[in-house]
Amino acid sequence: MDRAEIVHANFLRRVAAGDLPPGRPPAGPMTAEQAAAAFRAACLSRALDRQARAMQRAGQGFYTIGSSGHEAMAAVALALRPDDMAFLHYRDAAFQIARAGQVPGQTPTWDMLLSFASSAEDPISGGRHKVLGSKALMIPPQTSTIASHLPKAVGAAYAIGAARRRRPEHAVLAEDGLVMASFGDASANHSTAQGAFNAAEWTAFQGLPMPILFVCEDNGIGISTPTPPGWIAAAFARRPALRYFGADGRDLFDSFRAACAAADHVRRHRRPAFLHLTTVRLYGHAGADVPTTYLPREQVEAEEAQDPLLHAVRLLDAAGVMTPAEALAIYEETCARVARVAAEAVTRPRLRTAGEVMASLVPPPRPCRPTNGPSAEARAAAFGAELEAMAAPQPMARLINWALTDLMLAHPEIVLMGEDIGRKGGVYGVTQRLSGRFGAARVIDTLLDEQSILGLALGMAHNGFIPVPEIQFLAYLHNAEDQLRGEAATLPFFSNGQFANPMVVRIAGLGYQKGFGGHFHNDNSVAVLRDIPGLILACPSDGAEAAMLLRECLRLAREENRVTVVLEPIALYHARDLRAEKDGLWLRTYPDPARRLPLGEVGLHGSGRDLAIVTFGNGVMLAHQALPQIAAAGIGARIVDLRWLAPLPGASLSAAVAGCAHVLVVDETRRSGGVAEAVMAHLYETVPAARLARLAAEDSFIATGPAYAATLPSAAGIAAAAAALVRGRA
Repeated sequence: MDRAEIVHANFLRRVAAGDLPPGRPPAGPMTAEQAAAAFRAACLSRALDRQARAMQRAGQGFYTIGSSGHEAMAAVALALRPDDMAFLHYRDAAFQIARAGQVPGQTPTWDMLLSFASSAEDPISGGRHKVLGSKALMIPPQTSTIASHLPKAVGAAYAIGAARRRRPEHAVLAEDGLVMASFGDASANHSTAQGAFNAAEWTAFQGLPMPILFVCEDNGIGISTPTPPGWIAAAFARRPALRYFGADGRDLFDSFRAACAAADHVRRHRRPAFLHLTTVRLYGHAGADVPTTYLPREQVEAEEAQDPLLHAVRLLDAAGVMTPAEALAIYEETCARVARVAAEAVTRPRLRTAGEVMASLVPPPRPCRPTNGPSAEARAAAFGAELEAMAAPQPMARLINWALTDLMLAHPEIVLMGEDIGRKGGVYGVTQRLSGRFGAARVIDTLLDEQSILGLALGMAHNGFIPVPEIQFLAYLHNAEDQLRGEAATLPFFSNGQFANPMVVRIAGLGYQKGFGGHFHNDNSVAVLRDIPGLILACPSDGAEAAMLLRECLRLAREENRVTVVLEPIALYHARDLRAEKDGLWLRTYPDPARRLPLGEVGLHGSGRDLAIVTFGNGVMLAHQALPQIAAAGIGARIVDLRWLAPLPGASLSAAVAGCAHVLVVDETRRSGGVAEAVMAHLYETVPAARLARLAAEDSFIATGPAYAATLPSAAGIAAAAAALVRGRA
């Protein structure tokens, strides 16, 4: 028999018989009204779990994770304010239901059943996923991997204090608010969770505001792997700058007491707290999981005997709130009502087409106050003597620095964050003097943890800031890429465009660094960025282009709520010469602060009709270096600079190569999974008359020392490939 039905039958039988589990008497500040509200929320959560399983058996519901056994989260919700942003564990239906009772006009039963049915009318995801979440309740939806929502919760908590100094136009968090993030005991062990705890403590240890409440719902098991008894308390009771609170999660009164104390600590001291609730997990982990296949039946039944709803009936009776008969009537009425509402919810329309599913990949734009750019006085104060240097050609690193300065002058909600970006100015000096110009609150030297850097950006975006996080090297992104894949890019999709994480991520990367660092500092793998739906990836080839791409990405983030990434070629940061020493041909003058390069617009150099060389980043310089040899072979060539690697600028790319008999794609990323694969496919489909070839990097990591470029395209290789293609030998 289904364990859910066993638990249901046991509840009905034991309450009717007065067979309630023993425990402590009710104690603490919970009022009768609050206790009744918590119990009603718990009953609804339980009834929804049962109904979800029934819907799945009938083919009208889909994969879901239940909340049964975790009903104490209703008490946690009542201990907080409804304007405290909450990043929820997937077992927290009771929290959302209880919070809905604090906000007029909410219909949690209908809303959640629409989600279970994957209805297009589901008010949070529009039928894309069964998620908890609500814009009105300040609950961003979570579809993340284990604990990956914790870094952005830390970032959102930090953003509360940051907004006190300079409140952004689109700020939503109250100045005296807090952020709550909940998770399971197994998730607490994940490196992402540990990084978030550490980042919160590291920040609070320095006396900076960090109003976050971590809530660990400890049911003693992660899917089928037990958590060692006492592990969570031992691991978290004595951590620096993190105040520990514990409670029995089977006891609504004790849970409310501890949650109130923890929230009061966070709110008054602006420091993090850890609330440890010992709970039980009823049924299995998720879906059709059967716990008796990996746990002894006696253990499963012992857990079921400690059903929090049974404890709640006992406590409510002892507190004089309601009798067991009254509690049983509420439970039965709730189950009947959920069944009636579910019968209607399963008839509501569902998503059918790819267009309907993808409609929320790109969030809607948001209205922004108009800006005229920084004043002449502000620029003079910030740049000083550097204003005069703007008339002279400069390397890419300096032009990026100036572009960031102008953007930060124009938009006070921009905040930079990353390792060593402050006084040091970054490994390559790109952010030099920015800390002096704008202060440590807007140029944040972070701890050494890329997950925390991106999490800080994600959380600050939730409170109206425009984060510009820096990842020091492309290879360092890979231990944190899920913050973009599982959190930032999915948020608009699974919230039907109601939530977004606008930002501009700057990443130093690609190859061609001479003798420095090997593959950790020369990384030419961008596949992980290119296949994230909704993410925009730009890559400049010179300093002026870098400045204008950065401005467009900032506009896309600020006005269109987009997640954008600028991949900055390290080897070009300080490049000056093109073909001969001291020729200075790769320097550029600083473009007017109003100039941008629109999304999807490629660069075109030359007008030759024999050959189009399609490339990006370092490849543009290499192609220019190869042009004299190509011209000497009698080949008229043009260079097409992609600029935008995701989404691929298909229309403008096709237009740029139109009329060319041959197209050579030069790709400094790897042959397998590289940019050229998509470019070649697009050209094959859209310009069938052209003869195509590609020159890509080898499927290899990059070496240090003299062999730094051995696996990468070269100017000589481009010239040879061009001649072979045009002469028919490719």
